[in-house]
Amino acid sequence: MSKEVTRDKPWVMRTYSGHSTAKASNELYRTNLAKGQTGLSIAFDLPTQTGYDPDSPEAAGEVGKVGVPVAHLGHMEELMAHIPVAEMNTSMTINATAAWLLGLYVAHAQDQGVDQRLLSGTTQNDIVKEYLSRGTFIYPPAPSLRLTVDTIAYTVRHVPKWNPINVCSYHLQEAGATPTQEVAYALATAIGVLDGVRQSGKIEESELPEVVGRISFFVNSSVRFVEETCKMRAFTRLWDTICEERYGVTDPKLRRFRYGVQVNSLGLTEQQPENNVQRIVLESLGVTLSKNARARALQLPAWNEALGLPRPWDQQWSLRMMQVLAFESDLLEYDDIFEGSKVIEAKTEEIMESALAELADVESLGGAFEAIDELKMRLVRSQADRVQRIETGEQVVVGVNKFQETAPSPLTGDGEIDNIMRVDPHVEAQQIADVQRWRAERDQGAVQKALDVLREVAENSGPDGNIMEATIALAHAGGTTGEWAGALREVFGEFRAPTGVNGAGGRRGEEMAPIRLRTKALADRIGGPPRFLVAKPGLDGHSNGAEQIAVAARDAGFEVIYQGIRLTPAQIVAAAIDEDVDIVGLSILSGSHLELVPDVLDRLRAAGSTAAVVVGGIIPPEDAAILLGKGVDSVYTPKDYSFDRIMEDLVGLAERQRAATPA
Repeated sequence: MSKEVTRDKPWVMRTYSGHSTAKASNELYRTNLAKGQTGLSIAFDLPTQTGYDPDSPEAAGEVGKVGVPVAHLGHMEELMAHIPVAEMNTSMTINATAAWLLGLYVAHAQDQGVDQRLLSGTTQNDIVKEYLSRGTFIYPPAPSLRLTVDTIAYTVRHVPKWNPINVCSYHLQEAGATPTQEVAYALATAIGVLDGVRQSGKIEESELPEVVGRISFFVNSSVRFVEETCKMRAFTRLWDTICEERYGVTDPKLRRFRYGVQVNSLGLTEQQPENNVQRIVLESLGVTLSKNARARALQLPAWNEALGLPRPWDQQWSLRMMQVLAFESDLLEYDDIFEGSKVIEAKTEEIMESALAELADVESLGGAFEAIDELKMRLVRSQADRVQRIETGEQVVVGVNKFQETAPSPLTGDGEIDNIMRVDPHVEAQQIADVQRWRAERDQGAVQKALDVLREVAENSGPDGNIMEATIALAHAGGTTGEWAGALREVFGEFRAPTGVNGAGGRRGEEMAPIRLRTKALADRIGGPPRFLVAKPGLDGHSNGAEQIAVAARDAGFEVIYQGIRLTPAQIVAAAIDEDVDIVGLSILSGSHLELVPDVLDRLRAAGSTAAVVVGGIIPPEDAAILLGKGVDSVYTPKDYSFDRIMEDLVGLAERQRAATPA
């Protein structure tokens, strides 16, 4: 008779999703749950993430594009309709407005008669990585830390099953972080937050172990799954040591490194996108193979995310990958299979030692919140090194810089099959009408009173000034995302994060020399280097591509103007005129290119500028054709991985722009 096998409980299975409207997203969630998904991972649109209502000028072109718009309590009710919040584990990828979205979630539960003590889930709430990589910050570091501290203090006492912060190293890896940097910067952020909680006076010293026990992490996993396994083992051991030695936590359960994962999106390719399937599977192994460092929640990108917004079927495929791994394989039947491995132990120790050294360096700079400029510059340098390794072929990417021969793919078809989902262009107008109707029908006096209380609490930095109760009250009164964020903007101000590009140049040597010679010849003829404005219109904060283009252009001899993210078309055109640029390069990854690029073009021509315009981003071929027809000179997508070739194109474009200039 065979021995009965005991299987470990599988991780929470999620797909990161949300689009168009709360109603449409709710239908998607309930469909995914019916297919066996065991938790929700909510993607919010950029206006919601950055504190704007759908009818705000800053939200133009962005509503519902990369997530669901949630502007008020009615939207939260639609989003969670027929989903039992007392039983659901809900992860919300939200940072600058995390306190507000949690406030809406709690208010919705209260309206449903659900005790908030039963709610379980996570608000990401890691603002440091927003400054360093993702870009959906609003407020300066100190008030942002205060918002995080308030959320933690409130949830530990009133929503004890909630993870109030998900320290997120995921986007650090997407921004080029090495395993050492990913571990060190995430731990530095967690330390900065916990020190902030302890120093705030908003919890008792006796409550600190419970605070530590509610800290969770959200990490990345690349295709180098052996290294990723060791990284997670290093993370686990280092966190245990920090919790015990720095914060005096004696209960091993409260010292556990609790983490969720979305595996790497940076490595997904537009070329031969079918290869992304095996990449995603291998990346999953790095965070599931080691029982002693296994993820508690997992969400996988879809194979076609380098092409555009995944369809429900694409997300189903990713869910099925997790289910096959958990229920068909024997992975969950064994103790840690790496115990005693000399190779794994040596690599784990190597990552631990290097991460500890990097962490000590960050602390010598004052900590994560104080060292943002330096850490951003280091990440841009690391990303520049990665890009160069791919360009030279040192780092192989199958189907991109090696094994490029391919047969036609039945997945992408010949244009007859639409292999991405598209947001209805009428959604934005519908959401604008919705939020205006919501404001017209509510008790405006109650909202104004709640906003006054919110400002008053925000100005109170003492131990009794917690933003959460005022936030929940505003949600019940009918306040909106833009009103909550706007009130706090009045008190806290806004922040412009560093770009990190100044210290990352000079990484390209001989391969860039011929391009530099052409640029110098042009500069000698026109009396100075050609000017290139790199700009990110709209609310898209994914700045990695723009930063690397700016770095490469400087290496190529251009005078580069790059002012960071979240610029309006009017601001971009003003900079183009003021700097008298030859080329304007627009970077958009949020899907708003058909709205924002023509706006910039029209404004440029109205202002009398003849500057050439190039565009980069996740842009389907049919959209690229539209942009080229409107006057864009070139469109670049993720398949254009050779920055040297892009720089050759730009120098040629600058030469043509200046062809009529006298010598």
